[in-house]
Amino acid sequence: MIFRHRKRYIPITPKEAPDIKKDLWQKCPDCNKLIYEGKLKENFKICPHCGYHFRLTTKEWINLIVEPGTFEELDANIVSVDPLEFKGPKTYKEKLEEERKRTGLNEALVYGRAMIGKTPSVLSILDSNFIMGSMGSVVGEKFVRACELAMVEKKPIVSICGGGGGARMYEGLISLMQMVKTSQVVGKLKKTKTLYISVLTDPTMGGVAASFAFLADILIAEPKALIGFAGPRVIEQTIKQKLPHGFQRSEFLYQHGMLDQVVPRSNLKQTLTKILTIFAPSQ
Repeated sequence: MIFRHRKRYIPITPKEAPDIKKDLWQKCPDCNKLIYEGKLKENFKICPHCGYHFRLTTKEWINLIVEPGTFEELDANIVSVDPLEFKGPKTYKEKLEEERKRTGLNEALVYGRAMIGKTPSVLSILDSNFIMGSMGSVVGEKFVRACELAMVEKKPIVSICGGGGGARMYEGLISLMQMVKTSQVVGKLKKTKTLYISVLTDPTMGGVAASFAFLADILIAEPKALIGFAGPRVIEQTIKQKLPHGFQRSEFLYQHGMLDQVVPRSNLKQTLTKILTIFAPSQ
């Protein structure tokens, strides 16, 4: 008599997806490859596979281009109010408080005195991590104060622009007025022959691009940065046409004469130092 053993099928539950800790690994949004966080920081937050430039925080920008210990922030305590008493899923006050806790900033724009290379300068940084760097009354006021400081102290001003949120709907027309306000102060910079350098990062869109970001004496952009007014999808839907490859990216704008230079982040401090040294008043 032959005994046959029945095959027993043991159900195997599928393995859980590996838990990728965000503090150890980052996924590149351009090439989708994983990058070790330590290696990413060593490489100026530039993807080693495709060259994608991750967005930097205000503190990281200061560490990148300013001489250690020389940045002196001004008007750090100026905060936005709620002129419209905005109602929604979140009030404007709740949104601002949430952003302050998340980013450690009081507002999207930070400015102050700094040494870039050997040149005393005024540095303005618009951080896209705070409500996407959108323009509100405080952003406009701080930029104006930064420009006025540069004129009074006869120093060049370097502006790092990273704003993709347009004008803040929470502030209505007060927000839109900042485009005029910042454009006017740039006009004063030109009359006093104060050097103004604008560094456009990803993204520089909306009211920021349509005002002070594009009015500088020298326009520098990071590689592959999205720069323009309306986004590509909005334009395609409006004109019912397919846009050219790379449209609104910094390389495309440079080829069409809208930028002076596209500079990788690893060379930015060196480039700014060289420009400031060339234009520095003779001692």
